[in-house]
Amino acid sequence: MDRALLLRFLHRSYCEFYPDTGFEHLQNTLQNYFTAATPLWWVRNSAGVAVGCLWLGNSIDQIRGDRHSHIFLIYVLPDYRRRGLGSALMQTAEDYAKSRGDRHITLQVFTANETAQALYQKREFQPYSLLMKKSFS
Repeated sequence: MDRALLLRFLHRSYCEFYPDTGFEHLQNTLQNYFTAATPLWWVRNSAGVAVGCLWLGNSIDQIRGDRHSHIFLIYVLPDYRRRGLGSALMQTAEDYAKSRGDRHITLQVFTANETAQALYQKREFQPYSLLMKKSFS
């Protein structure tokens, strides 16, 4: 059940910025990365409907070799935004990472997602590397 709901949230997250893309590959992403070692938290409204989620994984810092938590997905449905849910999910991620003894936590954000960037910067996340892409016709 979590896998199907997480897949829907992944689709919604990506489709907000890239609505003309199918994202059928996201099912493979879940198959490869969603395990007992990648915790998942849900935010539910008073009716019990999921309105937000946080999915964490593990990564290795390529400079120091340290294992750390990586945010695979943080997503809040549009009608539930600007209520502190994203900040609460971010705090959950940070608390979890600290409880494991991680020295830092990472995430990737699309350059077009200025709202999320503002949230992350407000929570003292800073650019660490730049993912660059070259497309071929």
